[in-house]
Amino acid sequence: MITKAIIPVAGWGTRRLPITKIIEKSMLPVGNRPLVDYSVQDLIKAGVKDIYMVISNVEPCQVQEFYKDNLALNQYLIDRGKEDRLKLAKTLPNDVTIHYTVQDPAGKYGTAVPIALVMKEYNINEPVLVFMGDDFVWNPGGESAAEALIQSIKDDTDSAILGVEIDKSKVEKYGVLSTKDGKLTGVVEKPTPEEAPSNLINVSKYILSPELLQKITKYVDEHDFGPLDQEYMITDPIDEYIKNGGIMRIATTKGEYLDGGSVEGWLHANNVVCGQ
Repeated sequence: MITKAIIPVAGWGTRRLPITKIIEKSMLPVGNRPLVDYSVQDLIKAGVKDIYMVISNVEPCQVQEFYKDNLALNQYLIDRGKEDRLKLAKTLPNDVTIHYTVQDPAGKYGTAVPIALVMKEYNINEPVLVFMGDDFVWNPGGESAAEALIQSIKDDTDSAILGVEIDKSKVEKYGVLSTKDGKLTGVVEKPTPEEAPSNLINVSKYILSPELLQKITKYVDEHDFGPLDQEYMITDPIDEYIKNGGIMRIATTKGEYLDGGSVEGWLHANNVVCGQ
């Protein structure tokens, strides 16, 4: 059973300026919850007990504040006879812990960096789920994205990637999965519909085996990209891992992928979640 997950939520959210001057991107509201909480609740539903959030070194951290118990608010609700709302104010079950790792925004940048930071701090030697903090898969009442990933692997040496089906005419905005016999053979970035190997898009939700976690950490440590050169992308060590015989299984879900990284995506996510 996989009980650990990493969620990167650091960064300035520059695509969402000016609102991200004062609200962290992962805390932008979708319905009555922040973006990141949809992934947190998805992971909890799948049995995750330890969540490692990679945050910026900016204080106060709104993500940390959200997942703390607000004792003053709790007392206010009790004093006003609104105890029925206490469960809404409690954002984590008692058996779930969030651990925080700080990422310097001026340091190395890209989706592989938070993984390496957590590995160095906690020396994890078991499979880990990785979800990003500004998007989620919406499938109320159905199988969660985390559950689909967990069910796709055979043992602790397996890795997995989540693919979400979309209309093939829209693949040009995404990385598209190339697959064979239920396994990943590569990711084709922003292909034309004619060039796309499938209609499954990469939504940056993974299970990473201990071996792959080590390879990602090594990739970040051993490369020295300048700030204007390239990002440390998680797909680079994954691609190398696959080419060297590593297995990354394909998980699929019937849920809808919702991305809060752009204004249009965030508005659409709110419309979907609020049933409009």
